[in-house]
Parts: sequence; structure tokens; C-alpha cells
Amino acid sequence: MNRKEREAYLARRATEMRVFEQALYAEGVLCVAGVDEVGRGPLAGPVAAAAVVLPPDFSVLGVDDSKKLSAKRREVLDALIREEALAYGLAFIDNSTIDEINILEAAKLAMRGAVEAAARMLADRGGAGAHARIEHVLVDALHIPGLDLPQTALIKGDERSVSIAAASIVAKVARDRLMQSCHELYPAYAFDKNKGYGTKAHIAAIAAEGLCPLHRRSFCQKIHRSS
Repeated sequence: MNRKEREAYLARRATEMRVFEQALYAEGVLCVAGVDEVGRGPLAGPVAAAAVVLPPDFSVLGVDDSKKLSAKRREVLDALIREEALAYGLAFIDNSTIDEINILEAAKLAMRGAVEAAARMLADRGGAGAHARIEHVLVDALHIPGLDLPQTALIKGDERSVSIAAASIVAKVARDRLMQSCHELYPAYAFDKNKGYGTKAHIAAIAAEGLCPLHRRSFCQKIHRSS
């Protein structure tokens, strides 16, 4: 794919991924928050969620499901999204809480916290003109309980909605940075490389060293430390 073809592809994808937002804008809903979570599968660290409110004229190309992007590209897009967004919010639910309430409920809790954080930022910034509150939430696959806002759950939403995709990027970059910093505390587990996911090297480190305070005990029950 040459440069011209690449640009055409990105423009086409941008149009495809704005369908849900455009439908809401056409109804007069201007403040749409996209919400996604990352980190449901790792053996260690928190689950993270982000909520992003993009302006109707958002035009940054290349925003897509964070899993489809390189780490370098995610970093670039994260900065652009934060710069262009009307508001964004992040929330983390730690491993101890994940063990207590299970990962699905923890992910939902993180999502609600992210929306609440984005709503506070939007209010602090004065909103979009006369609109100073989130009016609708687009969520990747899940329903967020306890959220007093209209919401739409989209299966594979991070591939179909630019707002959800933007949230997936912001959440992924934030969680990766956190796990990189955790590597300094617990270098034996190489969190800077695996971000807490169960790679062979990570599992071997658990078997050799045991669990650290960041590990999800409920996820590591079948991994035994060697004698």
C-alpha cells in the first residue's frame, strides 16, 4: 500500500467509525463519550478504563482499536486525542479489588469511574458551548451499571466507533505506562515488557519468585512456586 492508498484507507476508516457519533449529532446530542477498558486478561496490575468526549469536527486520522496499533503509534495518537478532546477521564481498579469482586465487575466499575472523571473535566472546561455535560455514552460491549446517562453498548465498539477507539488508546497507553513504572519496584517479573500479561517468562518468574503485591491471586491459582 503506497502513501496515497494509505491516506485514502485512513480517510475511509475515519468515515466508517463516525457513523454512531454522527447519528447522535444529528439528533442534537453533541457531547458523546466513548468508553473502553484494557487489562482484563493480565495476571498482574489493575484494569484501566478511559472515557473520551471528542468534538464533532474531530479529524485525527488513524484512530482505531488500540490492539491494532503499534506502541509508538498509540503514544502519538494518545497525545493528539488528549489535545483535541473536549474532555477525557481515566480510572483504575487495583488487583485486590479485582480479586474481591471479579474482573468483569471491576471493569464496569473502572468504566463508570472514567465517565465520572470525564464529566468533571467537561464541566471544569465549560463543555462544548452550551453543552457542559455528557449526553450519551457509547460503550465497548458492556452496560455500565449505576450510570445515570443514556448508553449504547456496541459489540467490537473499539473497531466501529471513533470515540470508543480513542478511549481504548488512552486507556492502553495509561495502563502501559503504569506497568512500566511498576517494573522498577518488581524487576523480576519484567512488567516493562509484558505489562502484567501471562507470558512464558512472566509465569516462570512467578514459579521462581512467587507472587508480588501486584498479582491477581484469583488469576494465579494454578501457578506454583518452585521449591
